[in-house]
Amino acid sequence: MNTQSLNNQKQTLWFHDTLLIAVMAILAGCGLIYEYLLSHYAGRILGSVESAIYAMIGTMIVAMGIGAFLARWFKDAFTAFAWLEVLIALLGMSCILFIAGLIAISYTLPHTLSETFNLPPNVLLDGYMFEQLQDIAQFMPYIFGLILGILIGMEIPLIARVRQQVYGRFLENNAGTIYGADYIGAGIGAAIWVTIMLSMPIMQAAAWTALFNIIAGLVFLSKYHKHIRYAKSLFSCHILLLGLFTVLLIMGTTWMKDLSSVLYKDKVIYSQSTKYQHLVLTERFLKNQSEPVTDLYLNGRLQFSSADEQLYHSMLVYPAMAASNRHDNVLIIGGGDGLALRDTLKWPVKSVTLVDLDAQLLTLFGLKSTQHSSEKFNIPDYIKQRVTKLNHNAMQDSRANITPTDAFLEVEKLLDQGKQFDTIIIDLPDPNHPDLNKLYSDYFYNQIRQILAPDGALAIQSTSPYHAQSAFLSIAKTVKYAGFMHVEQYQQNIPSFGQWGWTIATRSGQSASQRIAKLPQLPVESQWLSKEYILASFVFPRNFFKEVKSIEINRLGSGVLYDYHSKAWQSESELYKN
Repeated sequence: MNTQSLNNQKQTLWFHDTLLIAVMAILAGCGLIYEYLLSHYAGRILGSVESAIYAMIGTMIVAMGIGAFLARWFKDAFTAFAWLEVLIALLGMSCILFIAGLIAISYTLPHTLSETFNLPPNVLLDGYMFEQLQDIAQFMPYIFGLILGILIGMEIPLIARVRQQVYGRFLENNAGTIYGADYIGAGIGAAIWVTIMLSMPIMQAAAWTALFNIIAGLVFLSKYHKHIRYAKSLFSCHILLLGLFTVLLIMGTTWMKDLSSVLYKDKVIYSQSTKYQHLVLTERFLKNQSEPVTDLYLNGRLQFSSADEQLYHSMLVYPAMAASNRHDNVLIIGGGDGLALRDTLKWPVKSVTLVDLDAQLLTLFGLKSTQHSSEKFNIPDYIKQRVTKLNHNAMQDSRANITPTDAFLEVEKLLDQGKQFDTIIIDLPDPNHPDLNKLYSDYFYNQIRQILAPDGALAIQSTSPYHAQSAFLSIAKTVKYAGFMHVEQYQQNIPSFGQWGWTIATRSGQSASQRIAKLPQLPVESQWLSKEYILASFVFPRNFFKEVKSIEINRLGSGVLYDYHSKAWQSESELYKN
């Protein structure tokens, strides 16, 4: 063989190698994004994001190992790999829509059967069959995760065999090269997920991921069609997949919204995914009321109902404001709906700083687009008018300073700047996610203590003392450990939530309840509250604090509060289910 022929052969092998390694890297990135998509969706429908993500990752890793073993069954590596990419692309872009459809059917079937058999309106079919169907529907993300994991696990052994057949000999570093491409591709996929796809509608993310999968499959098919049986059929399948991609890209998000709407008891009027969470607004009309009741859900969890949010927010804001000696500068952490801000602005404040992570949530509730909210957020005018009417357009008040950022980092910055606030109100969601757990930690409360004026007061949304007693007590115990002199808790029944609780603390002097008791009346009139009503909320049932000594402090990084909260609400779900 002359030198020219040898060089041509090397160039050909280099081209094949580059092609196969690039295909493997693209498919690895797609595989990881499919894993994240299923984990993300499972977390939303199952309620426990962390558990769902860990379970899905574990399921797919095991499944990939099974797939690697099963790959040996296929004698024709070229044909098997080409068909494999068709199946992965099909499942990857359609599985979430299928799961959403099955969940919707499981929830609507009792109503459909009731209407079919003309049962009385107050009779709803219930029983073992319907419960099992709902359980199966909610378990489907793991079934698809298992199937996709097995298929993805076959990719590396098959493409390694393809590479050896291309070279026509045993390759000493074959596995290392393929695995290297796989790891790098997965890393790129993770970066794309975090920077781009996390804020996209889930069906668009699935469709775009599948497109890269389809393109990689077409490239492989076009280059090695001579080695692949039924190549024409495979090419037709890829064309059909491109058609399905187009349909899902255009219609998938709408279909998902329609299917997700059946999970809410009221009519969904707005649904949008942000970078951090999924927002849903619903409405229902009541007799003798001209205004509809509007509810906000974040990741499927009710955050407020306009029917009784005034009571909740009054209980959050008024006790702390009444217990504070001055009201010039107030800090609100969370409260991106602007409702706590609305009630705070009723007091004689000079400046209110509100810190919330989700700029798109703030935009929905009236914050004008800023450099912090560069993403387009299309909100119908009637939705804007409705929600800004609820919060009295508080975001546009000249006294309000809105900062869309991570409160954990912002409080450290405020401390470094030597800022102090007369009142601090923490209106965060329940600690149902590890990322929120740090904002309920001893470290965070210690930082809060240092930026609170000595004669000020701190109020914290503290979950339900009835449904999650251990979590409720842990919050107060953690605040006390962070150095606050007086820490108390109070409660009230909020019809939409049930019995709900708050924690209130002062740095020095008298406790909040003692300060409130000294007032002749509330300095700012409230439609819902009086001094006596607030003081009565500090009373708990006999022996409520009996086990407080056994409750652990939520130290930064420990996850104690997250565990308390998860176990409590899981137990409640099982109780009501049975």
